Amino acid sequence: MKHLWINGQSVPTEHYQVITSPFSNNELDKVSEATIQDVHHAISVAKQAFLTYKKTPAHKRAEILMNVVHLLRENHEECSKLITLESGKAIKDARKEMDRTIMTYTFAAEEARRLTGQTIPLDAAPGGENRVAYTVREPLGVIGAITPFNFPMNLVAHKVGPAIASGNTVVLKPASQTPLSSYKLAELFQQAGLPDGVLNVVTGKGNIVGNALVESKDVKMITFTGSPLVGKAIREKAGLKKVTLELGSNSALIIDKDVSISPVIKRIVTGAFSYQGQVCISIQRIFVHENVYEEFLNLFQLATKDLILGDPLNEDTDLSCMISPEETERILNWVREAVGDGATIVAGGEVMDGIMTPTILTDVPRNAKISCQEAFAPVVAIYKISDLNEAIDRVNESPYGLQAGVYTNNLQSSFKACQELHVGGVMINDIPTFRVDQMPYGGVKESGTGREGIPYSIEEMTEIKLVTFNLNS
Repeated sequence: MKHLWINGQSVPTEHYQVITSPFSNNELDKVSEATIQDVHHAISVAKQAFLTYKKTPAHKRAEILMNVVHLLRENHEECSKLITLESGKAIKDARKEMDRTIMTYTFAAEEARRLTGQTIPLDAAPGGENRVAYTVREPLGVIGAITPFNFPMNLVAHKVGPAIASGNTVVLKPASQTPLSSYKLAELFQQAGLPDGVLNVVTGKGNIVGNALVESKDVKMITFTGSPLVGKAIREKAGLKKVTLELGSNSALIIDKDVSISPVIKRIVTGAFSYQGQVCISIQRIFVHENVYEEFLNLFQLATKDLILGDPLNEDTDLSCMISPEETERILNWVREAVGDGATIVAGGEVMDGIMTPTILTDVPRNAKISCQEAFAPVVAIYKISDLNEAIDRVNESPYGLQAGVYTNNLQSSFKACQELHVGGVMINDIPTFRVDQMPYGGVKESGTGREGIPYSIEEMTEIKLVTFNLNS
């Protein structure tokens, strides 16, 4: 049984939620459901802890984070299996997530030592003579971190790591489906020497825990990854506090006319179907030039058939079940609606032993949900296009703009795509699903505001203070 983690202690609650494995439906544990009073208690503790923690030297913050890195390495397999059990992610992908989590905290430890300001040349303006000025970056205070189910270790790391590196304290609300990884993390941080109250984990319903964090005047920033609907509500309620939102996407890939298809097809299949497509930058739409369309569609089908479906703890499994039966039924309905409007199922489109089969659609209308909304499922729509301009227009008509990929051998086409695609990141000769953990990551339009990636998150989680010395007196 997992209780709330507040001030370095387990805090029991009256009600508990049963956590089950998405694949086996076996009970994994029972997890506390917080009340508003519990959340306020956690915020109060974090606020008090901040008064001391903000004075912690950079080298000590870095040391704590590196201690966590060592502990994560020691517990790598245990944590990987925990990710798989609570999220349904294939074990080989869970291990990759753990590798990335370790790297994320490593970057955070390094950035803790590099938190610098600037020297300002005041004499560049008349009246600034004989003055010295510099800036420092100071932590904000209590960070409210709200995380999704799909990367229960690494997306938590992208919020907790930079917060702790920069001297902030955290109240973490993990996704209701995958809270066990966060409780394990809190345990490891305590072993690493993190002072009590700096990291607090509060589980429960989003409309209770999330709202209390967003509305509290003592929480100085909300960092949220999740749906646009919730993100917009957070923005409206947050007032003047800082808000970073990483929201939805229906990421697109463009295949130009000069691309050799065979060498890239396996990576594209991975980008489309890895973790059942439950990735913000999973490939959902593919725009293929008419010159290579038939070859691409044929090879994509063949490569998709090679994917192994089954128990996520099986070493050979590529895809398993989605996070819940309700999500599976939702995407089945979207596929049926698209077919009813004229789309063709080329592969998949069914459920086998509780697993949504990887699905390929063609002739999908532009206004179909499967095309213009975020599927977050193992479904891809493939379109034939006549030139790059058409593909760019089709990508940009989406309300989302997180990342896009472009395969081309033409330098001018590469630069044109970089200039004209309205997204947060353009990947040339790679899939939009590419991400390493130090790069700036975030979107435009309904894909959110702000950037993650440790150095960029630290900028969001600190504020600039200007200091000047008048040497004339």
